[in-house]
Amino acid sequence: MDGFYALYALMLLIALMGIGLPVAWSFAGVLAYLTFIYDVNLNTLMLQGFRSLNSLVLVALPLFILTGYLMQSGGIAQRIIAFVSRMATGRGGMGTALVLSAAIFGAIAGTATAAIASIGQIMTDPLVARGYPRGRVAALLGISSLLGILIPPSITMILFAVVTRQSVAACFAATIGPAILLIIGLVLYNRFLVGRAFDEIDLPETGTREGFGRVTLKALPALSLPLIILGGIYGGVFTPTEAAAVAAVTALLVGGLIYREFTFRSLGSSFVQAAETTGTIILILLFSFMISRILAFERVPQDLTEAIQSVVTSPIAALLMVNLVLIVAGALMDDVSVTVVIAPLFLPLMIANQVDPVHFAAIVACSVVIGANSPPVAPTLFLSCKITRAPIMQAVMPALGLMGFVAFPVMLITTFWPDLSLAIPRALDLL
Repeated sequence: MDGFYALYALMLLIALMGIGLPVAWSFAGVLAYLTFIYDVNLNTLMLQGFRSLNSLVLVALPLFILTGYLMQSGGIAQRIIAFVSRMATGRGGMGTALVLSAAIFGAIAGTATAAIASIGQIMTDPLVARGYPRGRVAALLGISSLLGILIPPSITMILFAVVTRQSVAACFAATIGPAILLIIGLVLYNRFLVGRAFDEIDLPETGTREGFGRVTLKALPALSLPLIILGGIYGGVFTPTEAAAVAAVTALLVGGLIYREFTFRSLGSSFVQAAETTGTIILILLFSFMISRILAFERVPQDLTEAIQSVVTSPIAALLMVNLVLIVAGALMDDVSVTVVIAPLFLPLMIANQVDPVHFAAIVACSVVIGANSPPVAPTLFLSCKITRAPIMQAVMPALGLMGFVAFPVMLITTFWPDLSLAIPRALDLL
């Protein structure tokens, strides 16, 4: 019966989000429902929730989020895109530039939203001018922006590590292999479509254009950010939390002293937006910790594992079922909600089927790429359409093509080839 209550709670969460209630307050509604059903002492539960938030790892969240906004307002994103656009030439070059820009952006900020806003505003018109349909630009941007979830540092992986009590560095490393595979798939698929689904136009050069050397020189300070962050983490120089602080300070210095594009207004706006985003995520985490405490006390994850194991005896079938649940959940909820709700709920099932928790982190991350662009909610795709000014109906079919031919195969390969996710953490002695 407890399993049914948990199912009702998940349905309530989806319903509350569906009617437009903010995500954090949707979690609060579910918490109120479970507190009433299980007759929980709310004072004790609140204390346990605050204790769960008392984690040094969570300090990285606001810092990486701030880094993303500082990149937008400090001119860092523009230099990265200019550099990549000069590098990515040949067939499908502009689409390749979009994908690689999103990858580099993700290696600094670890968030999809900031990548969509920055890259979309700069690259949409040049892509459209070269013959890319606006809906296809929105779809490619929506998928590519989620490389920020796969390429470390990743805010989603920080949340996964916190709610499942895993190593942040190991979860970061687990998604590198799938990220590389997704980048290659997106680039090749885009190249395949050029000349078939649409024609990429070579525009004549107009006016003065900076030389490659000058563009590279201007981009070097921006490109040094991912090297500092990832090199510091995996070189043992500093922890992921310290890396977040280094990233934020470096972005502030690069944007302020080198590119000199900060204004008091843009800088203040970056801090305010980062605070608002962080506040929302922390509220969701607080409520999710309290919900997880209730479910754990009532043994709901264990009961769910036993129920599924009694019906699904094959580990392959169990993994496919979890893949399906993650995709459906991702199509209805944002990546933060999927990570903090679904991951702890299905972790016992994964362990029962000999799936390493760090491998499960990569599976969850890959599922978010698909779910966040899948109707009916498709939060990333809708945001991408808004930034690119593309009608959502023009973006749905290109997005389904990208997911069906690229993202979904990457998810299956990640699921059934554990070494893709575990080889790097093992090589770095993180497991």
